[in-house]
Amino acid sequence: MLNKEELNELLREQLIELLFIDAKNLIVMDGVWFQSIEKEMGMDRAMHHDEEAWKLYTRSEARRIKKFLGLSEHPGLEGLAKAMSYRMVDRANPSETVIKDNKLTYKITVCRVQETRTRKNMPLHPCKSAAIYEYSGFAEVIDDRIKCRCISCYPDVTDDTCSCAWEFWI
Repeated sequence: MLNKEELNELLREQLIELLFIDAKNLIVMDGVWFQSIEKEMGMDRAMHHDEEAWKLYTRSEARRIKKFLGLSEHPGLEGLAKAMSYRMVDRANPSETVIKDNKLTYKITVCRVQETRTRKNMPLHPCKSAAIYEYSGFAEVIDDRIKCRCISCYPDVTDDTCSCAWEFWI
């Protein structure tokens, strides 16, 4: 096990690289368990379990990030934007965040999951139903006044400039 003393011996660049490796590994782990259920029980059952996992995981991740950043009870869209950039998924997938007209738009520009499934000649992951729990749950923990809606996410793609897009407001 890599302990605190060993981590302290790593160079800053190595620690940063390790953060990105861990983020990519999380995406791989999420994908392989999903594919295992998908293969054995089909897409519908796999999606059910994916939704249940994201309902719990995203809230846990948001609580830890909120505490780490020292965010107030109601940090608003600015707090959400900051917290989103600390998510594991955000480190694994290129994204963009824009706040304009009292709305935050978050886009994953390149999704590792969809790229991998395409490369393996697999059907795209119908992630919208799980991602609704992921993004709305994360936002609600950061600030319970924030609402979320999907702009574009497979299978309901309305914006072909990104993998998915989400809008948040108070």
